[in-house]
Amino acid sequence: MRTRMTWMASWLVLALSIANTGFCHGKQVRDTTTSPQLECKLEGLHPLLIITYKNITISVDKIKVPHSERVTVRCRELGKYKLIGEPLLHCRNGIWNGQLPTCIPTTSISNYTEDVPPTILFGLPAGSAAFEPSGALAVFPGSILHLECLFARRLGNPEWTWTSNFRQYLTGWAIAAFERDWKYRLSIYYAKAQDSGVYTCTTPRGLTNSIRVRVVDVHCPMLSATEPPLIAKIEGPRLGESATFECPHGYRLEGASSMTCQYNGKWSADVPHCEAIICPAVQPMNPNLQLLEHNNSYGGRAVFTCMWGHRLRGPQAIKCGSDGAWSGSIPTCTEITCPTPPVPKNGRIVDHEQQLRQQHSKRRTHRVGALVRFSCLPGHQLIGQASVICTENGTWSHHPPICDVRCPYPGDPPHGRIAPLKFWYKSGDTIQVTCSPGYVTPLEPVRKPTCRENGIWSGPPPPCRSYRDV
Repeated sequence: MRTRMTWMASWLVLALSIANTGFCHGKQVRDTTTSPQLECKLEGLHPLLIITYKNITISVDKIKVPHSERVTVRCRELGKYKLIGEPLLHCRNGIWNGQLPTCIPTTSISNYTEDVPPTILFGLPAGSAAFEPSGALAVFPGSILHLECLFARRLGNPEWTWTSNFRQYLTGWAIAAFERDWKYRLSIYYAKAQDSGVYTCTTPRGLTNSIRVRVVDVHCPMLSATEPPLIAKIEGPRLGESATFECPHGYRLEGASSMTCQYNGKWSADVPHCEAIICPAVQPMNPNLQLLEHNNSYGGRAVFTCMWGHRLRGPQAIKCGSDGAWSGSIPTCTEITCPTPPVPKNGRIVDHEQQLRQQHSKRRTHRVGALVRFSCLPGHQLIGQASVICTENGTWSHHPPICDVRCPYPGDPPHGRIAPLKFWYKSGDTIQVTCSPGYVTPLEPVRKPTCRENGIWSGPPPPCRSYRDV
């Protein structure tokens, strides 16, 4: 509704060619078919005034009207402000035909002081009504109408008067405890056309405020059955009755959510419609990002995953909201890498080229699936895994191995065997030789070969000699 009013205001301002200065000013208008006439201008209008021109009602502070055209003026909040001046202005050759209007506050605005006109409100226990552009209250026949004159009872009794000669009306203070000290009421029961007229409330000091009542049998066109999924609750097509609209989940209401049957037999707005809520299609720009699920209707999800060897940065899933926007941004994929593993002490990485690269860049990384192999320097044994693999969580499959000092198996001497028999010997291990039958080791004392800390034996195994040679 606000969008429509903004459009109408812009249309009217452009159509009337808004001027810049003066309250009422004549200006010649070119017209090739008739004699030149002067137009009228309204500027500096009271902010509470509402202008109706050519059946369009807006709130502006300045307008310009051609010769012979009319505008209707009323206060924004009828009854709470009193219009001073003419409600209908007629432009006659650059001159308005009446006093330029303004709005002054009444008792409900000024804290019920006695130096302002009384506020007039209305209530409808039964029936319906609507305001006309002129400020009159259009009431549907058969309605029960209460006109409330707001005045402090302690300051005296106000008085209701009316122009209709149809019948007398009940007046007096309201009965309910919460309103009997400030509501002086006039009641019209089962309104008829003859009840139309001006109803005026006068305070003890003679200050007045009026409301014009017009009882009219007005119907708006019957609203045709709305198309699903629009949900309509129609009160009725009579004057003052309304219709409200809503959409189910997953749809957005396009247009006014309610409209009222107006004084002129037209609805205040067009019937709206429901638009399915759709979020923008998700189009990943990262080639490593994949969509596992994509539903861009209201409540739907977009679920993401990354190609092998990449890690998701951002939400794994986003949801299409009621505002037609996703709940989060599209994630990205970053490559998963493992840092270069440390080289074991007394060991090396087998790939020589990789070792050279490592010397130039200590921060070198490896992609998922990369294999790194290790070996130990002579005199050392590899303890652990000889190779490790970069895994998808950015860590190596195993800890790097260690290279421990070891002496290799020295081999059996001819015609003898060493004990203990091992593939590798720790530092400090010793061996002894057992000779085959008919052979002996030297008779002089011989030190047992010992595995040194550098991984080298202290000496070779003692030889086995034949008895005939001893």
